[in-house]
Amino acid sequence: MNKPRLFDEVRTVARLRHLSIRTEQAYVNWIRRFILFHHKRHPREMSEPDIRDFISHLAVEGGISRARKPKRLPVVFTRDEIDRILANLEGTSWLIAGLLYGSGLRLMEGLRLRVKDVDFTYGQLTIRDGKGEKDRVTMLPASLNKPLTRHLAKVRLLHRDDLEAGFGEVFLPYALARKYPQAPKDWGWQYAFPAAARSIDPRSGKKRRHHLSDTAMQKALKKAIRIAGIVKNGSCHTLRHSFATHLLEDGYDIRTVQELLGHKDVRTTMIYTHVLNRGGRGVKSPMDR
Repeated sequence: MNKPRLFDEVRTVARLRHLSIRTEQAYVNWIRRFILFHHKRHPREMSEPDIRDFISHLAVEGGISRARKPKRLPVVFTRDEIDRILANLEGTSWLIAGLLYGSGLRLMEGLRLRVKDVDFTYGQLTIRDGKGEKDRVTMLPASLNKPLTRHLAKVRLLHRDDLEAGFGEVFLPYALARKYPQAPKDWGWQYAFPAAARSIDPRSGKKRRHHLSDTAMQKALKKAIRIAGIVKNGSCHTLRHSFATHLLEDGYDIRTVQELLGHKDVRTTMIYTHVLNRGGRGVKSPMDR
């Protein structure tokens, strides 16, 4: 029996660890660069000094530097800026941005949202396999109930068309498709924000409808920020920062905000308390007395 090729082994390990396709591709690309730098020697033939040489090369030629934990405060939109940004979005982009701000989602959490994890009765979203492979529950803004209901009705029609055309399967994590063979075509497992066209799954080779592109959403938001005349260097993640900050401004307990954001450590959430009163950490200047 032939031994598996190196990159096939890397991909197997990545999938056993449930890494995303992007993370898997990043590992493969960096290992390929490491091998090419050492004139195509196999990693088994190399040791720690070879790794140091490669990192030194990257530092000198590639411009990388020693990793440091940034101490920058997050960019936060004011409530007025949020209104202006949303006013310059429409359709699906508006709805996704509304969930990122209104529910505190990371962009990929919003794009990977499944129909079954939207609970209109209790007004909540279940975020599956978030950062750190954790699940959590957050609120579904009441103001988005009707727009999201209308959106999902359109998505259901699209799913029916896919089924009639012989498609309709969606990617399921953790080999759930083998355990529940009918689940990939089940309505509840479909993405709430599917892509406009079907595409080939790079892992299985099957033609499926993936979720919307994160790049397209980032571009739409950047354009809305620009049109709104906002000079802050914001992004989709800034909507999540704004969600946390505005909840704290409204007097909600930091532990509650921590749970809604899915932070493992409350110290991560506490950075938003520094954003609340940036003018001298909330201390009133004697000049103003």
